[in-house]
Amino acid sequence: MKCPHCTVAVHIAWHAGIIRRDSASMIWAWQAATCPDCDKPIIQIGLHRNLDDGFLSLEQLRQTQLADVRLVWPRVARRTPLGDVVPEPLKTDYLEACEVLSISPKASAALSRRVLQALLQDQGYTGGNLARQIDAVLKENDPSKALPAGVRESVDAIRNFGNFSAHPVTDKTSLQIIDVESEEAEWCLEIVERLFEHYYVRPATEAKRLAELNAKLGKAGKQPAKS
Repeated sequence: MKCPHCTVAVHIAWHAGIIRRDSASMIWAWQAATCPDCDKPIIQIGLHRNLDDGFLSLEQLRQTQLADVRLVWPRVARRTPLGDVVPEPLKTDYLEACEVLSISPKASAALSRRVLQALLQDQGYTGGNLARQIDAVLKENDPSKALPAGVRESVDAIRNFGNFSAHPVTDKTSLQIIDVESEEAEWCLEIVERLFEHYYVRPATEAKRLAELNAKLGKAGKQPAKS
């Protein structure tokens, strides 16, 4: 599984226990483990369907894939690896938007839109409100800054959510709560993630690879590659 904290694919060694038995074949259980990569705790609850109707040992429970699993800690799985390349204020608001998604899609969407506004400002699009910033990034003529086609369509789509045009997000209303569907709030997060990947994660990855290549070229006595 992927660790919900660090998103690294790891082998999890679960500890387990029984919460309650609804019947001999329907048992609610908890599972807990520590990620071997980031050393953070993972706790979940779920339903074990004991089809044999016999005694279920804790060892058997540890080896069982629970159904209807609910993540207890962390409260929500991190959706994309951020590392240290995404600026802290954006990262904090993004993670909070993930955490509240299942509780309040409206609040999650408000946080996502706030992240989107701050992110675009960080890239030099300072149009005064989010609608103008989106217009500016969609009209970008510099090939080095222009968004890929799929990302452009995603950013443009956010204006169809929650009657966006009637509620422009400005510096003073960046956390304005408006009606959105849960799917729209989910899509807002996906848009933010795609922009994180485009503006921060991918450039950092490419820069690291170029640095590693140049280190190898330097050891071989060759000229460094150009970015």
